[in-house]
Amino acid sequence: MYKLFFKRVLDVIISSIALLCIGWFILLIAIFLHWANKGAGAFFLQERPGKDEKKFKIIKFKTMTDERDAEGNLLPDKERITKVGAVVRKWSIDELPQLINVFKGDMAFIGPRPLLPEYLPWYTEREHLRHTVRPGMSGWAQVNGRNTLSWDEKLALDVYYVENLSFLMDCKVIATTVVNVLQHKDVNVVPGLRLGKLDDIRKQQK
Repeated sequence: MYKLFFKRVLDVIISSIALLCIGWFILLIAIFLHWANKGAGAFFLQERPGKDEKKFKIIKFKTMTDERDAEGNLLPDKERITKVGAVVRKWSIDELPQLINVFKGDMAFIGPRPLLPEYLPWYTEREHLRHTVRPGMSGWAQVNGRNTLSWDEKLALDVYYVENLSFLMDCKVIATTVVNVLQHKDVNVVPGLRLGKLDDIRKQQK
């Protein structure tokens, strides 16, 4: 009953309250980022597969400029991330606009993190189970290693969450997420330092 009904009800209620309470803060951060990003905008929208692999636009704060080299190529992430953007990423503030995705029903507070569409053909049959629930702002993999895990480990934890989803499990993820954010645990401030792309890795393994 929780998975099929109450989880979504709680997501709507809590995201509504959160947006009403911290909407001013989200607006303030957007203003700072618009200035810091040198006109590149404050929000980053990207297509991701959600429940049943249906595509949606994820909303995040944009933490980098769009600066390019003489040949028109974007500079490396570490050169484009701003001081304001680094602080926003360090405290995971860049995820706050996803409250809108939760309210709309694209996402849940807790669930497998939404990954890139090009990864879909590279999941195993079992790994596709991660898309039988709404993706989350935080998830079981995020509180059990996050960026320190291999792709196989991350996806296995996502499936474990789907198969064991419960109210108590979600509460545990929320509590651990808060602690991890306060401790800046497993956070990569520079996106380019993350684990390589899943499709590239699995192509090499074939």
